[in-house]
Amino acid sequence: MFQFGFNMFHEITRPFNTTYRCFSVSMLPGNERQDVERGGKIIMPPSALEQLTRLSIEYPMIFKLTNKKTKRITHCGVLEFVADEGKVYLPHWMMANLVLEEGALLQIESVSLPVATFSKFQPLSEDFLDITNPKAVLENCLRNFSCLTTGDVIAIKYNSKVYELCVLETKPGNAVIIIECDMNVEFAPPVGYKEEEHISRTMDGTSGASMDEDPSVILPEPSGFVAFSGEGNRLDGKKKKLTSESESESQNTQARQSYVRGIPDYDFVIGTLRFIRNSRPPSAKEEAPTEPFQAFKGEGFTLRTAKSKN
Repeated sequence: MFQFGFNMFHEITRPFNTTYRCFSVSMLPGNERQDVERGGKIIMPPSALEQLTRLSIEYPMIFKLTNKKTKRITHCGVLEFVADEGKVYLPHWMMANLVLEEGALLQIESVSLPVATFSKFQPLSEDFLDITNPKAVLENCLRNFSCLTTGDVIAIKYNSKVYELCVLETKPGNAVIIIECDMNVEFAPPVGYKEEEHISRTMDGTSGASMDEDPSVILPEPSGFVAFSGEGNRLDGKKKKLTSESESESQNTQARQSYVRGIPDYDFVIGTLRFIRNSRPPSAKEEAPTEPFQAFKGEGFTLRTAKSKN
């Protein structure tokens, strides 16, 4: 009988494939887990960790979730192994993607995915355009995700508001891992977005005419003695003729009270509101004709994701 001090055959990795009852995170006993709702990871029972350890599953652990009734699939990571035996807890948006009800059967299988190089998102609401720096917001929110699947509608939370994004495209595959990768990201126009309506909405109340208006126009007329507010007289008794409209305007503006920042309006009447915007002469760049703004016409950006703490 021969004995060898080394393994002659490579160990065959067996996949993890188990069916659980799935529930939303709100059904998880204990305190509310907002960290699960904000990401793309699930909570599994301790027995799953023991089985995964015996099977020598590669890290990071990525799972394929399948709803056999609707044939809907998605992919996710695992956050903790603290669920009750026979149960798994999913974020609400993931339950909606898989068309799952509370207590429905869910097949979970371990898989290996390629590293992401490109992804394209489409906001489902025009409210996403109000975010000043979507790159930074998306980069911060995707730290709670392990992978992306084409066709999924993920939910990210920013400033106490939830934004839904549809994953239109991922490369190099329909499902990719986004842990420690450099991923090029593009945004498609939101659902129902119209360029003309967006431009008109952003220009309301901030048009160039209102910004260049002289603040002295809306100030009250001066009362009492006003220096140099009279007219000059000719020695021959004839009235002076105005040579141009600019001279007439200059005479009208002389009677106006000059606007000085920081001095209160002592003639203020209760119940009235006056809005004074900064007025400045147009620069050479502003006078030059420019093309109208068009959203989502530029290039994408590179999103760098780091390994999460969990």
